[in-house]
Amino acid sequence: MRLFQGDYAQVTTYDTDPVQVALRWQEAGASWLHLVDLDGAKEGYPVNAELIKRIRTTTTMHIEVGGGMRTPEHIEQVLGLGVDRVILGTVAITNRDLLRQAVERWGERIVVGLDARDGLVAISGWLETSQVAAVDLARELEALGVQRFVYTDIARDGALTGPNLKALNEMQQAVTSSLIASGGVSSLADLRALAHSGVEGAIVGKAIYTGAVDLAAAIGEIER
Repeated sequence: MRLFQGDYAQVTTYDTDPVQVALRWQEAGASWLHLVDLDGAKEGYPVNAELIKRIRTTTTMHIEVGGGMRTPEHIEQVLGLGVDRVILGTVAITNRDLLRQAVERWGERIVVGLDARDGLVAISGWLETSQVAAVDLARELEALGVQRFVYTDIARDGALTGPNLKALNEMQQAVTSSLIASGGVSSLADLRALAHSGVEGAIVGKAIYTGAVDLAAAIGEIER
């Protein structure tokens, strides 16, 4: 399922079996799967661990998971499912000590999700907007050892209006860590633009569910 701009009241369900969906993307050639525990993001703890485990044991893709990890035990629990990376969002603002400990313990397996609304970081499953600028937070967290960020422009998420290349460029100017773009991809042309922008990768959601982007064709062109 997908939310529109992080709004839990605007939900679209595309399939009732996430495992089969994951297999579909694997068959299309995907090497990485981006999973978000939406229930976990809202509740503040991993809710869909068993489902994530089923996807892990059924597929051979690399998997990264975000949503609801607010303690070291949560992080350890999700990494223990066999996923490659976890994405931390809320704790990057609310619990810097936890983030520091996580980076020291798990290194590159810890990714920080910078979800921004009008350039300001949103937390708690996008339900709250902080007064912290995304680029300023990225600089601070890179200094703590964070090696990879997922940057999401919430206004573009699920809207199929194209990625915010200006904001991504500002982020690239602010940090040297790897950057993954998320939000707004609506076409193969958008993916070409992101590939030329220098980001490490792009997360594509709604566009492949609606058919606006053919995943196999996109992988064939962008990753060749």
